[in-house]
Amino acid sequence: MTETRDGSSTRGCKHQPPAITPSLDRGALAEVQTLLVDWFGREGRDLPWRRTRDPWRILVAEVMLQQIQVARAIPFWEAFVDRFPTPLALAEAQLSAAIRVWGGLGRYRRVVDLHRTARILVADHAGLVPDDPVVLRSLPGIGPYSAGAIACFAFERDVSFVDTNIRRVLHRLFVAADVPASNVTAKEIAAIAAVAVPVGKGWSWNQALMDLGATVCTARKPKCDRCPVSASCITRPTIAAALASTAAAQRKSSQRLANPYEGTNRYYRGRVLEQL
Repeated sequence: MTETRDGSSTRGCKHQPPAITPSLDRGALAEVQTLLVDWFGREGRDLPWRRTRDPWRILVAEVMLQQIQVARAIPFWEAFVDRFPTPLALAEAQLSAAIRVWGGLGRYRRVVDLHRTARILVADHAGLVPDDPVVLRSLPGIGPYSAGAIACFAFERDVSFVDTNIRRVLHRLFVAADVPASNVTAKEIAAIAAVAVPVGKGWSWNQALMDLGATVCTARKPKCDRCPVSASCITRPTIAAALASTAAAQRKSSQRLANPYEGTNRYYRGRVLEQL
C-alpha cells in the first residue's frame, strides 16, 4: 500500500473539477455499496490481519504493506507480531532485535519508525493505539492512508482513505469516462471516497474497494465480466472498447508473425508457384 499526495494543476491554470457521474446520487450509490459489500463477503481475500481487530497488529500490517506486495508481507507480519505482540513488547526491545525479526523484508526505515512509534505509544498513550486518524498521523511513518486504514480496520470507524487501487476503482465508477485519471486530484478523489463510505459498513466497504482494485479492476487488464458493479460503472464501455482494440491489434500482430510476407510480391509469387 502507498501513501498518496495531493495533485496540483499545471502551467499555472486553475484546475477544473471533474464531471461527477449521477451514480453518486443516494439511490444509485446505495446499490453500488450493497453489491460491493456482498461481493466482498463472498470473494474477499482471506488475509491474517483481517482476522483480528487488534489495533497494534493492524498498525504493524499497515506499516509493512506500504509499497510491499501482500503475499510477501504475510510471513514477516506473522513473525513480527508473534515476537512483539504489543507496543510494550517492542518498546522494551532493542532496535537491533526488531531489525532481525523484520529480516529480509527490506525498507528498514519502517522498522525504525515502528520502534519509535511503540515507544511513543507506551510513553504518551498508555501503550494503546489511538483510534483518531489525526492522532495516528502524528506517529512516525504513519501518513494519511495508513492512519485512515488503522482507524477503519482496527476500530471499524467509517472513515475513507485512498491508495492506488481505491483511487482507480473510484475513478472508474464515479468520474466521467472522458476525464483522464491524471486530471483528477487526490483531493477530488478523497472527496468522492468520503461520500461513498456506507454508514456502519466502512470496514467491509474499504476492504472491498482494495480487493476489487487488486484482483478485478486492475490497471491494465480489468476483468469487467467478473465485476459485481460493472452495470453501474461509467467507464466500462470505454474499457471494453480499449480491450477489444488491443485484442484486435494482437491478433493482427500474430498473423503477421505467422506469415511475415503476406501481401508482398514474394507472397504472391509463392501463391502462383503453388498452382504450377
